[in-house]
Amino acid sequence: MSRPRYARLVGLLGLVIAAVVVVSTLLGRSDGATGIAPGQRLAPFAVPLALGTLQGDANIATHAHEGSAGNVPACSVRGVQVLNVCELYEQGPVVLALFVEDGGCPTVLGEMQALVASYPEVHFAAVAIGGQRSRLRRLVRSRHLSLPVGIDADGALVSLYKVFSCPQVNFAFPDGVVQSKALLGTPSPAALRARVGQLVAASRVRDGQGGGA
Repeated sequence: MSRPRYARLVGLLGLVIAAVVVVSTLLGRSDGATGIAPGQRLAPFAVPLALGTLQGDANIATHAHEGSAGNVPACSVRGVQVLNVCELYEQGPVVLALFVEDGGCPTVLGEMQALVASYPEVHFAAVAIGGQRSRLRRLVRSRHLSLPVGIDADGALVSLYKVFSCPQVNFAFPDGVVQSKALLGTPSPAALRARVGQLVAASRVRDGQGGGA
């Protein structure tokens, strides 16, 4: 998944995102970028898993030979060390959090982990935007996370997913079509559980299985 990057800019990524989040919080803005709109499909990407050894930037290509986006389509990049959003939504509903490892953002990972057993049909996953991989590994292990956590080293998902808040939690049907607006900021456990329940119920109705979480 490696591709050329301006390495000097990568180190500034976390600071830029953090600054955006701080400004957003201070201004009380929740009407900025709100993620991918309901009805649209989650943008394809493949990133290395934080706990793996695979190196490289995010592949966000939709076709072959897209230069810096990737030489092969992101959906085709599979493997035990890869977090591929296409592979997730091919298997069931998806709850995807995009976050930075600083501040209170990672709190959402524990809240998502707490729902894994209650919603086995849902594929929970998270991607850290930038940051240090060693710190991210410690975070994953210290919180005993079973949900896959990837790392977007060069921040390609920021513009792709219109990230303006930390975390940004996305909800998608089994085919990747976004079910509802993303949650912006750290949700309460009750709010997150409610949204996951709504996703499951809507997915069942959509598939003709009837409602009920």
